[in-house]
Amino acid sequence: MRAFSLGLVLLASSTLAEEGRAPFSLSSPAFQSMREIPSVHTCEGRDASPPLAWRGTPPGTKSFALIVEDPDAPDPKAPQTTWVHWVLYNIPPASTGLPAAVASRSLPEGTGEGVNDWGRTGYGGPCPPVGRHRYFFKLYALDSVLPDLRKPSKARLEVALQGHVLGKAELLGTYEKGR
Repeated sequence: MRAFSLGLVLLASSTLAEEGRAPFSLSSPAFQSMREIPSVHTCEGRDASPPLAWRGTPPGTKSFALIVEDPDAPDPKAPQTTWVHWVLYNIPPASTGLPAAVASRSLPEGTGEGVNDWGRTGYGGPCPPVGRHRYFFKLYALDSVLPDLRKPSKARLEVALQGHVLGKAELLGTYEKGR
């Protein structure tokens, strides 16, 4: 199965290169991939969402979904759970990013919000109890607009995504409190 997945990635990359299009990617002007997330975007700062930008949207994209999660909770030396920080879906296909500190009322029209592991909608920044944690920002390009999921959990959104993902882009940031 692993070889099959890799083959699809290589095929997709060569097809993109042949078409002269950039691969589907996610970035932030606030931090580089695999680098520290600035404290303003954490519980030690303003807990404001970082700005996000994406490019290389796959053809046929009708909406995007975003999941931000920490697989290192509570301790990266002995992870026990994946902590969900942000869940968005039905981001319009013309969108190319989200601004910093985006509030619910400022999300692109039609964007649905899910519930994070604090039991609320919206962004909840890194706040690791111990050690340096990894934070995965996962953006999915979908071939459809999802139905109203009424504030879904990450698990419920992942079920709704099945069979609709045209592409996935990831950005990885890290954070350790008190640094």
